[in-house]
Amino acid sequence: MIKAILVFNNHGKPRLSKFYQYFNEEMQQQIIKETFQLVSKRDDNVCNFLEGGSLIGGADYKLIYRHYATLYFVFCVDSSESELGILDLIQVFVETLDKCFENVCELDLIFHVDKVHYILNELVMGGMVLETNMTEIITRIDDQNKLEKQEAGLAAAPARAVSAVKNMNLPQQIKDIKLPDLPAAIKDLKF
Repeated sequence: MIKAILVFNNHGKPRLSKFYQYFNEEMQQQIIKETFQLVSKRDDNVCNFLEGGSLIGGADYKLIYRHYATLYFVFCVDSSESELGILDLIQVFVETLDKCFENVCELDLIFHVDKVHYILNELVMGGMVLETNMTEIITRIDDQNKLEKQEAGLAAAPARAVSAVKNMNLPQQIKDIKLPDLPAAIKDLKF
């Protein structure tokens, strides 16, 4: 079972964190920090599996990670998960992000966090792997995008109605109404 999914940059700033086991916020921050320290000090040419940190379960858990450009993708799993299967899942996650954001970068994870979580939820829910077929995942994401566009059309309806009223052809005499000059009208008032 997957216990946590963490994505952070080369400086240890978390860009995505999803815990499938309860930890309070302070503990989550410590886990992210410890995981970054464990993963970042390793060379790029060594194995992508290591024992979990002391905070997230020690020897009973494994950290499986991939380093892409400026981002580390780390999955913390228990001993029942296949290391190669999780590495493949990381690859599917990154390729799906890449297709959705057209050359995904760190800023996409920051500014589209809702969409990134939606993509992740298509892959993993409750710590269990749901789907690994990228075509199926992309289809679900496209369906979600269509729904969002339809909802955006409904949300914009009041603004379009106001715009339509403003652009209506009102009779010319209503448009030509002359209002009195206010300073002259005020001068003639007597109290």
